[in-house]
Amino acid sequence: MTDDLTVMRKKLLFRAEHRGFKEADIVIGGFVRSRLEMLDRDGLDALELLLSAPDQELYAWIMEREAVPAERDASLIADIRRFVAEGGAKQL
Repeated sequence: MTDDLTVMRKKLLFRAEHRGFKEADIVIGGFVRSRLEMLDRDGLDALELLLSAPDQELYAWIMEREAVPAERDASLIADIRRFVAEGGAKQL
């Protein structure tokens, strides 16, 4: 199980840091890098679902340009927003 989670974490980190445009790479990748080791299987599953969203939509939810759809984890988006507000995405 631990090996499975390690592989999953590596894949999710890669996906988070390679979103398709620099701002998303910095915000989403930075958040995931800072929190990845703390996430259990449920948290990793929620992150995987979130990362399945198209780049522009996900970034719009984080930047509060669009409402987060009900089927997405709004609490995870809120965590990313706090990360940005607290200076976690300093490169922007």
